[in-house]
This record gives sequence, C-alpha cells and structure tokens, in this order.
Amino acid sequence: MKYLIIIFSFFIFFSCSNPSTDQKSYPVIGQIERLDPLIDQIISPHAQIEVIASGLTWAEGPLWVEEHQMLLFSDVVMNKIYKWTETEGLSVFIEPSGFTGAFTDSREKGSNGLILNQAGELVMCQHGNRQIAKMDAELANPQSKFTTIVDNYKGKKFNSPNDLVFDTAGNLYFTDPPYGLSEAMMEDPKKELNYQGIFKYDTQGNVKLLTKEVSRPNGLALSPDEQTMYVANSDGNNPVWYAFQVQEDSLINPNIIYDATDLIGKEIGFPDGVKVDPQGNIFTAGPGGIWIFSSDHKLLGKIKSEFWASNCNFDADFSTLYITADDNLLRVKLR
Repeated sequence: MKYLIIIFSFFIFFSCSNPSTDQKSYPVIGQIERLDPLIDQIISPHAQIEVIASGLTWAEGPLWVEEHQMLLFSDVVMNKIYKWTETEGLSVFIEPSGFTGAFTDSREKGSNGLILNQAGELVMCQHGNRQIAKMDAELANPQSKFTTIVDNYKGKKFNSPNDLVFDTAGNLYFTDPPYGLSEAMMEDPKKELNYQGIFKYDTQGNVKLLTKEVSRPNGLALSPDEQTMYVANSDGNNPVWYAFQVQEDSLINPNIIYDATDLIGKEIGFPDGVKVDPQGNIFTAGPGGIWIFSSDHKLLGKIKSEFWASNCNFDADFSTLYITADDNLLRVKLR
C-alpha cells in the first residue's frame, strides 16, 4: 500500500507542475536525519539536498540579497565573493574580496562572513586585511573598493575577523579566530592579540571585548529577542556550541548547548557558522552537516550533506536554506 501512495503522490506532484515555471533540476545528495517529529514542521518530509553550484575552493559566509534575488558567498582561499542566481547560475561578484595588498602568507586571505547593514550596504569580514570593512560600491555595480569599519582593539590588530551579526539597534558583533593568519596561526609573529575574542562595535564607534574565554570563536547569531548569543567553538579539543546571555557589553553565563567531542574524527566538520530563524530554531554547521536545534536547545535533526559544511543562511521568507559546504553551494527547501 505504501508504494501505491508514493506513486500516487509522485503523479499528483508532476501533474500539477507547470513546466513553464519549474526551476532547473540539480543533483541531489545526502540525507536529512530526523531525530524528533518537530523537524517535520521545519523541513518538509519531501525536502532534498540540492547541489546548485560546485568547483569552488572553500565556500563560506552565504548571504541572500532579496532586492537582487541573488546569493552572495565567499571563497575564502581564492579571495573572491561569488554571486549565484536561479537564472544565471554562478559568477564572480568581486575579486579581491578580503586581501588587497601586494603579498600575504595568510592561509585564508579572502572575505568570510557577509552581511548587509541597515543602509543595505555589503559589510564583510576580511581575513587578509584583518578587519571588518564595507564595500564602497552599489550592489548592482560591485567593485573591490572598501572602507575600514574596524580593524583593531586598543591599538592591536585583529587576528582575522570571521563571522558577524548586527542587532536591531545597529551594533555589530563579530568573532576573531586565527584562521586567516599564516599556517603558524597561534605562533604567527604577526598575531598581536594573545587571545581569540568576541567583540562588539557599537553605534558610537566604540570597540568592546565581550569575552576572550572561547578558544576558537567562529559562527555567531542572536536569538530573536536578542537576549542570547549563540557561538560555535571550532576547536577540535573543545567542539561545542555555547549560549551566552547578552548583558550590555558582556557575554555572561555560558551554557553548552551541545558537546560534539565524540564525533570529531568520525564525522567531517566542526562547529562553525550559525543562523537562527524567527521561531528561535538554531541552524548550525557541525560534524556531518547542518545541525538543527529547537529554541530550547533540543537537537531536532541534521542535514547530512556528505561534504564539510561551513555555514548556512536563509532567503528572505525563510523558505529556503542555502549551505556552503567545502567546494559546493547547497540548497534545502524549508516549510
């Protein structure tokens, strides 16, 4: 009987489809691991993991731009930002994106996290230039021209800003691990801070160190009420996700949402990029793919992509999740 139901559903789906409006067909990989029935309220039982672009080097920082119906994302190694659209596919948006000098021994010199500010301008973490910067050009006419927003704390150069998020007041939060330094990373003589911080750049232009207690702060996101900050620690010796209470210029009362130590070496990946939907569900890159937690931090399921997932982000109405995974760009339809 269940096979008849599947065949009937398949027939109904295709008989109701309009060929003139159907989207392009893409390769499908992996599986969606459903650990709790609540996951069906977030991801359709029929959802698939589509590979919509490939051939990159290390994809990161996906950002949907609704006005232009495009996804932007970084190739951190190749020093580029790419654009993807449903109609035109993949193309280079700007190059260079994260390092604009003559020489660097940075292991990942390009841009990483991308975001739009309140004015709709593109703001990025630049590994090679070791700063947060804004692109000085319209999104419709992109150029590799940048204005520094912030590049130091108390006169000491950042390591390599990695990921970033604005609150509704316009304050900017970002992480500063060592991944954009040379292969020596922690021992790189150019490293000026002796820790990896999580910082706040406020609307008055002040830089605040919120905490330096996370060994490898990577992805970060705010809860819908902005009272909690979620931080991924991409440290193989302490691969955890934290939930901090946001208290003015501090992050306090760290609570470990999940400790993935037992999976390191068994599944590819570490805790990495983090995003939160309007219901407070947490989507985060981790060992094996994208992990999905409920707002009360219960693990609901995983999008197991077969590739090392680095980050993810939603489109404007939260109906689609885009995933950067190694040299690929993936897509999963949500409810």
